[in-house]
Amino acid sequence: MQQRTYLRVPASRPVRLRGIPGGRDGRRYPAGVSSQQKQSASRAAGAPTATASTVPTGPRPARLSAAAALTAVEGLALAALGGYMLIMGLAGSPDSPQQAEMGGLTVLALAVLPLVAARGLWLRRRWSRGPSLITQIVALPVAWTLVNGGGALIAAGIGLAVAALVVLVLLVNPTATEALGIGPRETP
Repeated sequence: MQQRTYLRVPASRPVRLRGIPGGRDGRRYPAGVSSQQKQSASRAAGAPTATASTVPTGPRPARLSAAAALTAVEGLALAALGGYMLIMGLAGSPDSPQQAEMGGLTVLALAVLPLVAARGLWLRRRWSRGPSLITQIVALPVAWTLVNGGGALIAAGIGLAVAALVVLVLLVNPTATEALGIGPRETP
């Protein structure tokens, strides 16, 4: 068992402690840990810090609007497919009603990711770019599978692949990344 060394913090200094032995009474921290986080070079230089609540100003670029709309269409298509599978599992005569119902619920749950990402893109939230990119990357193998399925699935697969590629291009575009408040990384 490793023994920890603790530093005493004066009671006059307000400190929030969570899960530290000694709690509020002892105001103890493990040795080497302070109540203040290490400042980054840009913050120490006086640069303004970006918070999650800051939203870029100005009009929403058309590219970002198009990416949000296409992502929402994909989410709505998934929700419609999930609803159809669920209804057919309940009302139809599938080989396995339980499997059809669970498949419908799963697809409905998967529809939430692109819908939430589309809303975030529309509202210009920087976190929304990642889920939308993931959705498009996952859509490409699905599109390939649909194209290899033959028949009417070929058109659905091509449509899905085109939509996914268009959204990927729109989201990596510098105009869209700047609109979301994602800039180039600072070099030290």
